[in-house]
Amino acid sequence: MKKASLIIAAACAAMSVFAAGQKEVAYPQKAITMIIPYGAGGTTDIHGRQFAIQLQKQLGKPVTVVNQGGASGSKGCKSVLDAAPDGYTVLFTAESLGTQRVVGLSEMSYDDFAPIMAVTNDPKVIVVGKDSKYNKLQDLLDDMKANPGKIKMSYTGPGGSGHVQALIMEKLGYKAALTAYTGGADCLLAVMSKQVDFTNSNYSTIVGYLKSGDLKVLAVSGSTRLPANPDVPTFGEVDKNAVPYMKNAFTPLNFLVSKDVPADVQKILRDAALKAVKDPEWVKFVNDNCSEKLYEAYPKIEDIKKYYKDWESMVSWMLYDAGVAKYSPEKFGIAKPAN
Repeated sequence: MKKASLIIAAACAAMSVFAAGQKEVAYPQKAITMIIPYGAGGTTDIHGRQFAIQLQKQLGKPVTVVNQGGASGSKGCKSVLDAAPDGYTVLFTAESLGTQRVVGLSEMSYDDFAPIMAVTNDPKVIVVGKDSKYNKLQDLLDDMKANPGKIKMSYTGPGGSGHVQALIMEKLGYKAALTAYTGGADCLLAVMSKQVDFTNSNYSTIVGYLKSGDLKVLAVSGSTRLPANPDVPTFGEVDKNAVPYMKNAFTPLNFLVSKDVPADVQKILRDAALKAVKDPEWVKFVNDNCSEKLYEAYPKIEDIKKYYKDWESMVSWMLYDAGVAKYSPEKFGIAKPAN
């Protein structure tokens, strides 16, 4: 009897150890779905797919990318919140979470999600078709000033980075006629098919078209020229009044999960992400696309959260002051930028 009891006790102990071990390695046990809330071929899709490749190397399970475009990213973001908060549905998104509330697209914000990593900023560039009469940014700006609201620009919808850039241009005296498309790739196709005159695109989406000669890049919407295209001026070099507006990231790309995902799962994802961005394949991809490494600029979770708050404040108030936001940022407790 005593021997039987010892055997049972030993078995129970072994099961406890096994269960404890299982708890430590319980995630991930199956494929992970990465929602990209925009159409295929845009900057978020290009970066997200490359990031997913590196992430699955670290996690040991497939990371399947699913595009769910629409309503400036709000549909795809909502699907992540609607999924079970178990870490098997994750989000790779651009900046629109910081503007959805004020433009009336959704009630979501960065506060509904837990940041895993601020990944990259894909530089914005102003591009035209190969046969465009515009060969310099000054040519385009002169035409826009002479014909306000007549020169057509494609963008991905209200509150997105292209929209913000259009508002900056309007503030500087260059008013465009805006036409919305579901993603950055469609915006470029609209330029190449001559449906519109130009677009504010992300550099990673135009590299191939520059090599093929289908597009011409007129300027960089940023503070510095791009290493890959050193002859292309910044917007501020052409119009000095643009300089103050070009200091901030227009398209921050972020890796997030629902805030209800367990902390231990968040940590596993965070550790995997930190290793993923050190992979030589990822480093080459980032360098080839002249992308800014936000994971180096904002290395800690508290740094990322502050960055989100600052970005949300800057852009939300810009949209409101321009008269295109449906609601005042004050309604959501979004403080005005310090300067």
